[in-house]
Amino acid sequence: MQALTLLALAPAMLTAAAEKFRWPHEAPADWLLAFVDVETTGLVPGYHEMIDIGIVMTDLDGVVIDELFMRIQPEHPERTDDGARAVNAFDDQRWRELGALSTDAAIAGLQSFHARVAGERTVLMVAFNSHFDAAFLDQLFRSRNRSWRELYHYFILDLPSMAWSRGIRSLTGSSIADRLDIEDEPHVAELHTGITGARLNARVYRALLTYSDAN
Repeated sequence: MQALTLLALAPAMLTAAAEKFRWPHEAPADWLLAFVDVETTGLVPGYHEMIDIGIVMTDLDGVVIDELFMRIQPEHPERTDDGARAVNAFDDQRWRELGALSTDAAIAGLQSFHARVAGERTVLMVAFNSHFDAAFLDQLFRSRNRSWRELYHYFILDLPSMAWSRGIRSLTGSSIADRLDIEDEPHVAELHTGITGARLNARVYRALLTYSDAN
């Protein structure tokens, strides 16, 4: 009887949820932005792995609310690409000494951060190379039969696309930062992390909000 009652209520519950949902232009206070940047052991999601992630959470105007940085111990460090190591200085033993988290602990940490900061608000992911970061987040969660959509809305915002629409025909963070006259992130491998990238992403976004083609 209880199961039948739930089935009968399901359409009404879905309708109520749809009516409650409001898009960013309708209710900006109901939305947040998560500027995400990840470092990895290589370029191939599912073979290479995330080794750190930085997140800067802001409102829709780019005002910072909170941020998160964590290192993650990859399960297959032997797959690390030399090119990736040159960018982020990943070393298996060093990561252990720095307190890198297991995959399970990293997922739990991400969930806890989003639950604490976002609450009931919807979060849009924003990244510099959004398909890359999204693919590695997807693989992290998928490895535990989970979905990263537990954290983020279906749509993802891509910063180079935003810059391109403003007439900035550049595709690297450094060149866009230079065009916007903002601070770049460090390019020394030991200092180059997900959180330095996420902070740069947030700076780029704020600069683009006021950027004019006449600049």
